[in-house]
Amino acid sequence: MVLKTFGWSFAITALGLAFAAWQWGWEAFGVVLILSILEISLSFDNAVVNAGILKKMNAFWQKIFLTIGILIAVFGMRLVFPVAIVAISAKVGPIEAVELALDDPERYEALVTDAHPAIAAFGGMFLLMIFLDFIFEDRDIKWLGWLERPLAKLGKVDMLSVCVALIALLVTAMTFATHAHTSTGHADKSGTVLLAGVAGLITYLIVGGLSGFFENKLEEEEEREHEEEEKAKAEGKPVSAVGLAGKAAFFLFLYLEVLDASFSFDGVIGAFAITNHIFWMALGLGIGAMYVRSLTVYLVREGTLDDYVYLEHGAHYAIGALAVILLVTVQHEISELITGSIGVILIAFSFWSSVRRNKALAAAEGGSGSSGDKTEVSSGV
Repeated sequence: MVLKTFGWSFAITALGLAFAAWQWGWEAFGVVLILSILEISLSFDNAVVNAGILKKMNAFWQKIFLTIGILIAVFGMRLVFPVAIVAISAKVGPIEAVELALDDPERYEALVTDAHPAIAAFGGMFLLMIFLDFIFEDRDIKWLGWLERPLAKLGKVDMLSVCVALIALLVTAMTFATHAHTSTGHADKSGTVLLAGVAGLITYLIVGGLSGFFENKLEEEEEREHEEEEKAKAEGKPVSAVGLAGKAAFFLFLYLEVLDASFSFDGVIGAFAITNHIFWMALGLGIGAMYVRSLTVYLVREGTLDDYVYLEHGAHYAIGALAVILLVTVQHEISELITGSIGVILIAFSFWSSVRRNKALAAAEGGSGSSGDKTEVSSGV
């Protein structure tokens, strides 16, 4: 099962690392390896959230997700997006940005450092909105009940997530951004941070709108297919499962790609803390993306999300923590070790809480409880 699911990931890892060592030397080998690990740790939340969507797909569309989808993820988000970030933030053309990375790495590094406040504000606001929309939603299953219950009540206020995010942006602009870290020291980047933060918020709203559109189309297709299936059964006609699942699965695939692209921001932005080499970044993040997608399929096939119901909560808390870290890095440098490990710690904690929940359910039902039971049980935290 492991080899079948992760086989392509293992192969791409070996080829990618070998190519890095052959083309650029052992330094590139080490950086690409670190970036791969960083992408996996930062994007584990991506796999957990995606698995909740992917489990609705059949085996065919899961393969499409791992083939065509990976091309979109690697070349779109892990290669084009870092170049676009540098080009837009440094106000240079994308081709010029690539040429600078290859021919004048010192100037390129200075441009990236100067652009970091804008990058951090953009990414921080985007990720903060993901976390806020999750934490303000009233869910049947709660992990940190003492925190999530009152926040779910507050979440009934319209546009609360946007208001909180804008307040956080204003505070960042008036504090950290006034002494932002640049290549020549510290400078006032309040205007830049405000503009980039608003752009991050707008981007989230656009992505959310697209996601909502695809989700609505998916629900409409599923309802229509269910009605056709029931009608065919009543008339004694054969039911074509492939035909009936086609459009719904296609819309689900598009929805999943939009979500995957949105979650890729953290890995791409986090990579700038380790290297400014575009091709090393793309190679390392691409390898990590392969594992994230394989892990998504593994979680679905093993039914892990049904057994460990707090994993999704831990993933979103990790996203919230990363958002805060990005806003802080407008002024202060934070070790990539902290950035990479905090998500793993939160998810591991949510896994441990899920195990405790399952044991409590089993004990309450005399040892015959099902881990798939969605009844809310205290996590003990």
